[in-house]
Amino acid sequence: MAEQVSSVAPISSDRARKVRRLIGRGRRFLSLDAKVAFGGLIILIGLALAIFAPLISPADPLEQDLMSATLPPIGFAGADPAHLLGTDDLGRDVLARLLYGGRVAFTVAFVAAGLAGLIGTVLGLVAGWYGRLADTIVSRLIDIWMAFPPVLLSILLVAVFGSGLHSVIAAIVIIDWTRFARVVRAETMAQAALDYVTAARAIGFPRLHVLLNEIVPNLWPVIVALLSLEAGIAVIVEAILSFVGLSVSSDTPTWGGMIASGRQILHQGWWVLAAPLAVLFVTVLAFNLFGEGMRRTLDPVMRR
Repeated sequence: MAEQVSSVAPISSDRARKVRRLIGRGRRFLSLDAKVAFGGLIILIGLALAIFAPLISPADPLEQDLMSATLPPIGFAGADPAHLLGTDDLGRDVLARLLYGGRVAFTVAFVAAGLAGLIGTVLGLVAGWYGRLADTIVSRLIDIWMAFPPVLLSILLVAVFGSGLHSVIAAIVIIDWTRFARVVRAETMAQAALDYVTAARAIGFPRLHVLLNEIVPNLWPVIVALLSLEAGIAVIVEAILSFVGLSVSSDTPTWGGMIASGRQILHQGWWVLAAPLAVLFVTVLAFNLFGEGMRRTLDPVMRR
């Protein structure tokens, strides 16, 4: 009998620890900034829908059925249950095109924002920390790049490189690295003037060690906020390029391409325009809220 009790006790204690661990995680989630929780949840949902689009899509996004053209969404007269969000002027399923268009949007958002952030952050750190010649060169590059209107420059670059996902990402990176470089440079110079950096250098730590281990950790709130903001901007830029026909090929569904086609049949099928506009707005809003909330969460000064 004693052996049975002793064998049950560890199992019960293990279950209790697991329950306490789950409760602790739930409390930490509930304690998150509301903007982080809401924005992060929307981003995760959108990313999951984009990744699993081939599995959950109700139809082939390229399949045309002129007999089912401009069917309204569910809830309106003449709707077809097989097309929850209706069809466009060529009979293509709007929901399927939204899901597959999200794959392009999120790919551009994460890859372009990551590359622009990496290049801009490195140049900003070098300019802000080492100063003199490095600062002069980087600052002049930033001034030259920012003299061009970003949207017009992106259209020009894509027109030169040719259409395609790689060209869109390259254009966004070439243009938007300046956003990171300028902010990181200013923040690095501000951190370099603080006492903790002076103390680290007085102890004898190498300059690179001070930069990577003392300054960079304090820049994470700004960098994370910039990355999230840049991801939202990248989604908008890709939609603009798709709208004018300079993004991926016309065979690939994109939100900007859907907006362009929906604008032409606004009076016959308003949902073809409204659906991608709503998804685009919610996605960009989620990235902005997530970035702002993460900065407030990571920054100890703003948490107070």
